[in-house]
Amino acid sequence: MAGKLRSRIALDDELTDRPDYDLVNVVRVPVRRSSPSRSITLRVVVAVALVVLSGLIVYLQRDGYQDISGKPMTLLDCMYHATVSITTTGFGDISPVSESARLVNILIITPLRMAFLVVLVGTTIEVLTERSRQAAKIQRWRRKLRNHTVVVGYGTKGRSAVDALMGDGVPASEIVVVDTDPAVLEKASHVGLVTVNGSGAKSDVLRLAGAPRASAIIVAANRDDTAVLVTLTAREVAPKAKIVASVRESEYMHLLKQSGADSVVVSSETTGRLLGVATATPAVVEMIEDLLTPEAGFAIAERDVEPTEVGGSPRHLSDIVLAVVRGDRLLRAGTAEVDALEPADRLLYIRKV
Repeated sequence: MAGKLRSRIALDDELTDRPDYDLVNVVRVPVRRSSPSRSITLRVVVAVALVVLSGLIVYLQRDGYQDISGKPMTLLDCMYHATVSITTTGFGDISPVSESARLVNILIITPLRMAFLVVLVGTTIEVLTERSRQAAKIQRWRRKLRNHTVVVGYGTKGRSAVDALMGDGVPASEIVVVDTDPAVLEKASHVGLVTVNGSGAKSDVLRLAGAPRASAIIVAANRDDTAVLVTLTAREVAPKAKIVASVRESEYMHLLKQSGADSVVVSSETTGRLLGVATATPAVVEMIEDLLTPEAGFAIAERDVEPTEVGGSPRHLSDIVLAVVRGDRLLRAGTAEVDALEPADRLLYIRKV
């Protein structure tokens, strides 16, 4: 199976080798957008400022301009000339005649006229330059991407996983969502997440999401067989990342473990247990929901053992300790094995949010 996987990976289109401007339709980096009314107001203000600036420049050189009436140029005449000139109306009743006035028209008035036109057609220019801006953002994003979390699948499970991460203090800039549904990716983008449009079962898509440099990969695919394939590909691409996968049925659990998942959550069994508990003790289910929701109430957290706690028992700490992580083992609190805490231990405890 591993040999077939490597052969399939070798045949994948290498998105990572494409130039950044060719990834605009694949990768989307969220940008802050102002309201349309604010954007229009800003453009109007800039346009008026350019006209006024041009009028003042003409007024300072009014002796170099000639009016067909032969009258001296007033401030109103200068503003009038600037308006018809910068808007390219050009009636021709006022024109620069001196060399200095013509030089100023070439070096200053003409660039201002061009800037004015850019402001007027700002919407079109914005559309044309959006691709360039996104390409620049993608370039910066790919250069800085390190120790982030890749979430494959942004359905109900994926969204809940992202909510839990962000509720636990992980910034949106350190989460990358991979999915094939544009509508789903749009929702993720609105939350401020970087999105990659593609299948998480393809190695080039995971590489584009920065999986080789990610600290964790969450597999939240809608189908169990897809979850196995994504996990297999993710482990091949990111051998050092922590992979957490979710499946509906427990029969896929051993396949995910064999594929390289560090932790597997079986959603159907977990839901079934909660349903059974809720029939007798519904308050217990409510407390479990509270512990799994980091934004309010209580939450299960993990921390290092402090130097003053080494050698002591978890039962004597002010925190309510549930378990001790020692190496690769999870030891429940209250057992003789954890009566004396060691320097490298980590504590799983209940934290009040």
